[in-house]
Amino acid sequence: MIASDYITKLATRGRYHFSTGGLAQATGSSANAARAALRRLRKRGLIATPYRGFHVIVPPEYRSIGCLPADQFIGHLMEHLGLAYYVALLSAARYHGAAHQQPQVFQVIVQKNRPPIRCGNVRVIFIARRNIDKIPIVSFNSPRGFVLVSSPEATAFDLVGYPAHTGGLDNVATVLAELSESIDPKKLVSTAALSPAPWAQRLGYLFALVGADVHADALADHIARSLNETVPLDPGSSRSSVVRDARWKLLINTEVEPDL
Repeated sequence: MIASDYITKLATRGRYHFSTGGLAQATGSSANAARAALRRLRKRGLIATPYRGFHVIVPPEYRSIGCLPADQFIGHLMEHLGLAYYVALLSAARYHGAAHQQPQVFQVIVQKNRPPIRCGNVRVIFIARRNIDKIPIVSFNSPRGFVLVSSPEATAFDLVGYPAHTGGLDNVATVLAELSESIDPKKLVSTAALSPAPWAQRLGYLFALVGADVHADALADHIARSLNETVPLDPGSSRSSVVRDARWKLLINTEVEPDL
């Protein structure tokens, strides 16, 4: 079997990913010969390589971007690497109906930092979170398999926890206004224990700001029972003149203006 026949056979079975070793075994080739065949297939635009040794078949409708969309290969790649993951932040919010702004990159949380992936016009960035195994996730089907996505409640906490990756608090508040429709208040409170305490304070404040009162009230009860420390709303702000919000135990050191 030659390399082009191998990828055609995979595609007819609905499989759009393979490894260098898998190609070499199927074609009876040496490692060097397999790599040479891969170069020829990439040059023709038939495959792309998001990660060394892991390749995807690029059907005609995606040749213009030079790769499969990230959600169509990320689950298979993480399985190939033996890594736990979940789609997160703005990328996750889109799965839960909050698509106000499409992220320019596909955002994935893993346990340890990893370099980003660039595959054609597709870019994947990784954000580290140690307790990834405890975060509630939801499985979504994709055209080439499935992806694991943070639950709506976990997505909300990650949005306030990683503002550098979410366009700042203005954008976070905008996304939360849409995401709130998918959130269960009881699950929101139970998820709070999985994140640093200030995340709940900031999240409750932003929910109140965008009128998601049922979620804000649930978090306010949680904060009143278990949290005492006052923290800044925007930990990255150097503003000195602030107002203390007693309900959220926050120093309001920035003005948040959602695009509603």
